[in-house]
Amino acid sequence: MQCPVDTNLMINGLACFGGGWQAATEGQSFAVTNPASGEKIGELPKLSAGDVRTAIRASEQAFASWSALLAAERAQLMKAWHRLILENREALAQILTLEQGKPLAESRVEIDISAAYIEWFAEEARRVYGDVIPSPARGRQTIVTQHPVGVTCAITPWNFPASMVTRKLAPALAAGCTMLVKPSDRTPFIALALVRLAEAAGIPPGVIQVLTGSSREIMRVISDSPVVRKLSFTGSTAVGKDLIAQCASTVKRMSMELGGNAPVIIFADADIEAALNGLMALKFRNAGQTCVCANRIFVHESIAGDFARAFVARAEALKSGPGGLPGVEIGPLITPAAAADMARIVARALEQGADLLTGGGEASQDSGFYPPTVLAGVTPEMDVARDEIFGPIAALLSFTDEDEVIRLANDTPYGLASYIYTRDLARAWRVSEALQYGMVGINEVAISNEVAPFGGVKESGFGREGSRYGIAEYLDIKYRCMGGLSA
Repeated sequence: MQCPVDTNLMINGLACFGGGWQAATEGQSFAVTNPASGEKIGELPKLSAGDVRTAIRASEQAFASWSALLAAERAQLMKAWHRLILENREALAQILTLEQGKPLAESRVEIDISAAYIEWFAEEARRVYGDVIPSPARGRQTIVTQHPVGVTCAITPWNFPASMVTRKLAPALAAGCTMLVKPSDRTPFIALALVRLAEAAGIPPGVIQVLTGSSREIMRVISDSPVVRKLSFTGSTAVGKDLIAQCASTVKRMSMELGGNAPVIIFADADIEAALNGLMALKFRNAGQTCVCANRIFVHESIAGDFARAFVARAEALKSGPGGLPGVEIGPLITPAAAADMARIVARALEQGADLLTGGGEASQDSGFYPPTVLAGVTPEMDVARDEIFGPIAALLSFTDEDEVIRLANDTPYGLASYIYTRDLARAWRVSEALQYGMVGINEVAISNEVAPFGGVKESGFGREGSRYGIAEYLDIKYRCMGGLSA
């Protein structure tokens, strides 16, 4: 059945698949909880393998008509979707905070970013250009055109469950593809709400479907299906490697945005106030649960002590609490287990010789709250400097010279994001050139937006999202060699 336009955005008990809104055919469901309280906020269908195959068929059928639309027609529908998201910004932000836990102010920003991806790619839909290449022989013409890859699938994470949906969906739809979205079981309601608005905007049923339930069972069907031609995944490197292996048999196109171990390098000549402001936003946004957040903070030894004291004072001033309360700056981690992981990371760092400047301690067994924590005296060999933290723990390391810190920053299998603070333009260029990362922020931490290519190198993955490079991930190139054109 169609979901009526005037219903509440918090859709409970139904998934969007098979061209409509329905429960799982086998009647199974799972609960979604509030990470700030542990309270149940709703239930959603746990789809079976048969349900997923039904969704794939519906997506294949919808592709035929969606890809046949003019680019301008797809763009018009996407712009209507963009407008509806902004009109429902507050309701969407409330859903996001309820199931994810982040402060409401952060949720509002994420909804704005989510809408921006849709607007950007709506405009890019009309810029999927081809080429006419000068022929190497007389009587021939060489023509290159681009075409949608077909049915696609996106696996989105729980840390940015709104913007990661639209960052994948928008270029796919603009290119003429249909998409199956598998959101995290921890944060599925925001994906369903966004798709409800997409349908209200006029995007036909089946073009976007949301698959809820067991990731393992759903992805077994997706990876084996020759109909699904493209997979985009944001998540851990370990899971990404498994998905690459699973999809090998059907040779799917893939985009992988995987783990990170981002270095922040603060040179002695840096604008310290700007560096502190940036670091607070970078480390503690979303309680440190971002793949591009500060993981290793390298501070020049000449300013390390003063910088640490100033940073600790700011960390201790952060207001923690449920994301819906006024003035809250840092919410809970996604689960109590995630908070327990933070306690283990801190305990291990202290065993290995790090100094606890603030925070730390045991985690609550009932909620995901963990205090903002700053560790000093961290060395490159410690686990806290080798592994992705994914929480509100800041690890401070000191360095003496440029060559040393470049070597330390690159000493990781990851290569997603990195950051530099310096007033020296020549140094900024040298260091950014030497860093083995897909993205470098120079005196800036807000590097993710709709106009720039987001993605990493090495074990942080491949492919790009956002910008004109993002739509290319959903397009196949066709070359035509036309002969017999001589007079």
